[in-house]
Amino acid sequence: MLGAIVGDVVGSIYEFNNYRSKDFPLFSPNCFFTDDTVMSLAVAKALMECKGNYNKLSKLTIKCLKEFGEIYPNLSYGNSFIGWLNSRNPQPYNSCGNGSAMRVSAVSYFAKDVEEVKKLSKLVTEVTHNHIEGIKGAEATAVAVFLARQGKSKSEIKNAISCYYDLEFNYEDLKENYVFNELAQTTVPQAIYCFLISESFEDAIRTAISIGGDSDTLCAITGAIAEAYYTIDEKIKLRTLSYLDERLLKLYNDFEKVVNNK
Repeated sequence: MLGAIVGDVVGSIYEFNNYRSKDFPLFSPNCFFTDDTVMSLAVAKALMECKGNYNKLSKLTIKCLKEFGEIYPNLSYGNSFIGWLNSRNPQPYNSCGNGSAMRVSAVSYFAKDVEEVKKLSKLVTEVTHNHIEGIKGAEATAVAVFLARQGKSKSEIKNAISCYYDLEFNYEDLKENYVFNELAQTTVPQAIYCFLISESFEDAIRTAISIGGDSDTLCAITGAIAEAYYTIDEKIKLRTLSYLDERLLKLYNDFEKVVNNK
């Protein structure tokens, strides 16, 4: 969860101003949290409110997404999601956007096994992103995070994700040719690849920034997996959390308490 927030905050200033190098200040005064952080925490809140009974997870996800959309209305939501937030009877809108994957990481901290990861991932995703690619992107991300948390090797994680995507990219080619897009199927595999070739949590974030694209979301996905695999330096953690407002910081701290007590 924190890894996704780190990636979002660091990537916030590069989303529409890509920087094709690993050599940049990790944080700047201009960094900020985006909808990626807000909606990730909204999903975490829904999972916590279930208290282990996930029969109402879909309804609680809708409630929490709409609640946080109302509190934070001026973020960079997609037009379809804005319509969903404003609807009195919100229905899924067949989205295959990468928003499904950027908000899903909390699932991996509540599921008991891979099958439950898949189940919970679908429940929190299909309330909006019910296109097969949207569901797949979220599931692949959640599975990768879960396996990393279980101590699986990168080769094991890669093998598990190979049933979702081809991960045979070339880093230099991505740096040169990867372009901005908001689709799950052309964001999630690249984000997972950036984790796979990284050497540390910070290097994973820098690698994701360096290939361009939808930087905040790409980095949120990469960061979520990298946090589960590596450790996050305390300075990076504290600096990231300093960008959150009081409400989001409290929710993050509540999430940490619940997860640490499981």
